[in-house]
Amino acid sequence: MKTHLALLRGINVSGKNIIKMEEFRKLLTAIGFNNVRTYIQSGNVFFESDKTIYFSVEISKLIKDNYGYDIKVVMVNKNDLAFVLQNNPFFEKVSSSAVENTKNLYISFLSEIPKKEDYDELLALDFKGDEFVLQERFLFLKYKESAANTKLDNKIIENKLKVVSTTRNWNTVNKLYNMYDETSF
Repeated sequence: MKTHLALLRGINVSGKNIIKMEEFRKLLTAIGFNNVRTYIQSGNVFFESDKTIYFSVEISKLIKDNYGYDIKVVMVNKNDLAFVLQNNPFFEKVSSSAVENTKNLYISFLSEIPKKEDYDELLALDFKGDEFVLQERFLFLKYKESAANTKLDNKIIENKLKVVSTTRNWNTVNKLYNMYDETSF
């Protein structure tokens, strides 16, 4: 069976769109996914399946049917995570004190590669020192202060790029990569 990773956007944030991961794992198992595992409460869901369906659509529908939330889902594989880890354009800028400075590094995983004209619209905006670089369907982010104090969030990214976006911090991306092939955790 093939392992898949679903990144859910906007669950369990600031007391909104609450989904208990234990219950959610049971729901995914009930619809035929195997070895369902989650990492933290922010919607990182590993599962195994041989199905050839649009997992993002099926998972979004499951959430809507069981919780009433319109949650967007971006599917990611191990190669995607490896690409992100190997190609972060901001990582060299923090190399000497990487542990200290990675707290402001984030990745927005996009549902597809945005059109150039849409990316140009995002580039034209002033984010007060927050930086970003698009590579394939990944938007690398480096916040000047913090993710909590930025205008460069999923809402503006989705609005300008016209794609689904969900963001994870650098440490979470590393952890997800390391967990990808684990059979249990």
